[in-house]
Amino acid sequence: MSSASSDREAEALRWMEYAREDLGAAETSADETALAPRHRCMLAQQAAEKALKAALIFLDTDPPRTHNLQLLADLLPDGWALRATSADVARLSMWIVESRYPGDWPDASQHDAAVAVADARAVVEAAAADLDRARGTR
Repeated sequence: MSSASSDREAEALRWMEYAREDLGAAETSADETALAPRHRCMLAQQAAEKALKAALIFLDTDPPRTHNLQLLADLLPDGWALRATSADVARLSMWIVESRYPGDWPDASQHDAAVAVADARAVVEAAAADLDRARGTR
């Protein structure tokens, strides 16, 4: 494995660590009354975004500066589980704005947060599986 390839892999794994930490925070904060459901939604979106960007970094693709999870997923090659995940990445994408700023939309509910966390978990798990599979082929 070349030094550049090794560096890229290490950076991708670092992004996955951050994704897992955000997902863990979103999951464990369900019982914290001081944390609004919108915060869990935002953490879930960030977990999914970081997992997708980890995959792109691993593939030596500079991730665009976007929070649009569908755009990120569409940059992945065919055959990656991330492209076929059942997670609603469009819905998950909206939480990066709607959770941070008041607007014309309703506040996130506990149900919204639970769905966002489940979607993020699916993305993070698919990314981890894809990276494990790709790392095994080197």
